Amino acid sequence: MGPLAGLKVLEFEAIGPGPFCGMMLADMGADVLLIDRPDDPRLGFGRDRWFDVMVRGRRSATLDLKSKGGVEAAIELAGKADAIIEGFRPGVMERLGLGPEVLLKKNPRLVYGRMTGWGQDGPLSARAGHDINYIALTGVLHAIGRAGGAPVPPLNLVGDFGGGGMLLAFGIACALVEAQRSGKGQVVDAAMVDGASLLATMFSGMLAAKRWSETRGENVLDTGAPWYDTYETRDGKYVAIGAIEPKFYEELVFRLGLKDQNLPPQNDRKSWPALRKLFTEKFKEKTRDDWCKVFDGSDACFAPVLTFSEARAHPHNAARHTFVRSGKVDQPAPAPRFSRTPGAIRRAPPERGEGGRQALVDWGFSPAGIEKLKSSGLNFKE
Repeated sequence: MGPLAGLKVLEFEAIGPGPFCGMMLADMGADVLLIDRPDDPRLGFGRDRWFDVMVRGRRSATLDLKSKGGVEAAIELAGKADAIIEGFRPGVMERLGLGPEVLLKKNPRLVYGRMTGWGQDGPLSARAGHDINYIALTGVLHAIGRAGGAPVPPLNLVGDFGGGGMLLAFGIACALVEAQRSGKGQVVDAAMVDGASLLATMFSGMLAAKRWSETRGENVLDTGAPWYDTYETRDGKYVAIGAIEPKFYEELVFRLGLKDQNLPPQNDRKSWPALRKLFTEKFKEKTRDDWCKVFDGSDACFAPVLTFSEARAHPHNAARHTFVRSGKVDQPAPAPRFSRTPGAIRRAPPERGEGGRQALVDWGFSPAGIEKLKSSGLNFKE
């Protein structure tokens, strides 16, 4: 099942973008063996697994990489893998004796995927950070927010997941394709600061063409335009409109019942405050669900602003099975979709050590080889 079926991926336990990358690969059919760290509450990894949905689809074994036996076991596992995922700070894997030179010597076809915030080199490479820091340094955070207000962190979607985990998954997939042609592996250096910057590529061109203001809330896409924003409805909920193109804007005005009013031209920026005031008053006349009925079937680029819970029940999402239930959790389904080799969630998040022995069998380890790994400190549930 899945376009990556048959590929073996060794993932070293981490949080955030690393697991998201592993999830994407596992959803697409890769056999991902998660190497969990021994329980240590200081690391924040000892949480219950049932709701940790980003580690869905894996099997697990535990290993202390700080021990000599643990390092030896990790090298043996890497010898059977097509790719690895590691999310330590730069230099940690080298100090452990598990750097690229060691693992690529063991397995020359190995794709060595590295996930960091700042990258493997550069002045900040050794510094701690989180999503908010990486997107701040790329200019992305500065651009998000309303006029006169502070920058607004867009959850941790841009750095951790879009610019991090998804970037690494893409990099690993690219390197695996190349390895099939060349017979050689390589290192994939995926940094969230690079990925977040890449996601904002469009704005580089707009800035050069002087079609983007670096003052928040003055542009079409940053709530500057009254026809690309969210509005509160009578019941305290919100709707979103994105009527950029003239024909969609005309439809918006028609559905709002404002067609016969002498409105200013859509792109007359001096009139935007007055137009925003008019839209604000108009949307407060009806509830969110009432507006959904008004805009039903239209091309006004309208959508209700749903909560995560509401989104699962929306008819469009339900029709496409955008959300599925696995284990005890309703969660996003694998994406993108493939016509012939669809992805799937093969199993719920594993408890530590769950499925480890069978994974070793499937990876081609003999009974004697499995016992040797156990003696080196690799633990799994029998």
